[in-house]
Amino acid sequence: MKFITALGNPGEKYSLTRHNIGFMVIDEFASINGFSFKFEKKFNAEIAKGIFNNENILICKPQTFMNLSGEAVRPLIEYYKISIDDFFLVYDDISLDLGKVRFRAKGSDGGHNGVKSVIQYIKTDKFARLKVGIGPQPQFMKSEVFVLSNFNSEQKDLLQATIKFASNAIAEYLQNGIQIAQNKYN
Repeated sequence: MKFITALGNPGEKYSLTRHNIGFMVIDEFASINGFSFKFEKKFNAEIAKGIFNNENILICKPQTFMNLSGEAVRPLIEYYKISIDDFFLVYDDISLDLGKVRFRAKGSDGGHNGVKSVIQYIKTDKFARLKVGIGPQPQFMKSEVFVLSNFNSEQKDLLQATIKFASNAIAEYLQNGIQIAQNKYN
């Protein structure tokens, strides 16, 4: 079973913020592939299950707020006995421009508190991930303010294209693995 977790913040207040592009991307992937989310109280996460490319897929959107994402991820990994090799994380990246994505097979949290929480709870950084660009960050704006801001009206078309592009990138990863996905999308 492949386990995909997207990072974001719960609630209407945050639904269209830059920090929630991970949720936006996984919602697109789920919608296209017939997955539907249901809140699971014991995991404090929205969960979707289905089959893609003849493989069972579990998708998680933690409802813990970004900085505590690992609190939802670890119990799911333990409950479903998921190998770290089958864990995949989708999240926003402030250092990439909107429209860009980057696959990584492993790595540090890069200053992203949601990723830091996941690494802390699952005790490894050796998992595949897809970083989705939300930049560029204006020079005068603090990172904490920027990631919690909404995309502006001029970015709406590019945002929609980015969400579709990243959703397709996830499909590529699931079908052909990270090496091919990196070569095609990075």
